[in-house]
Amino acid sequence: MTDATPKTRDDLFAFLDGLEIKHSTKNHAPVFTVAESVALRDEIPGGHTKNLFVKDKKDQFFLLTVEENAAVDLKTVHTLIGAASKVSFGKPEKLMEYLGVAPGSVTAFGAINDTGGNVTFVLDADLMGDEVINCHPLTNDATTSIASRDLIRFMEATGHKPLVLKVTS
Repeated sequence: MTDATPKTRDDLFAFLDGLEIKHSTKNHAPVFTVAESVALRDEIPGGHTKNLFVKDKKDQFFLLTVEENAAVDLKTVHTLIGAASKVSFGKPEKLMEYLGVAPGSVTAFGAINDTGGNVTFVLDADLMGDEVINCHPLTNDATTSIASRDLIRFMEATGHKPLVLKVTS
């Protein structure tokens, strides 16, 4: 358990700037679901994400970042990601503890808060085929666009080696 206050959106942007990673952010009304965020598509090009925070029976946590409309088979995905058992959704308390975000704001950028290396990040191979990936900047009232290769650079800079795997059907 860490006592560290989760990093903010400004901390995230400063971290990206320090890595010389180009990013742009569009503010919008808070969105909690993919359906609510569809209205923003015309304004924000690139691959839009859906994030699934899951765990196995050994309490290994995973964040699956996939294209917003893609389907993930939760009954079989454990065989692809190296989980010890079938996965179930992680509790909101763990989401906050490990990634520093609340449900509805789950994002691959949460890696910046996982200083203990508690989460394995899985980026769907189909999503990574997009040149630009769009993620929440730790809050769901904005969308940050970043090059897919820079998303991997960002994760590596936070001490994570993301798995790029096809986890969608």
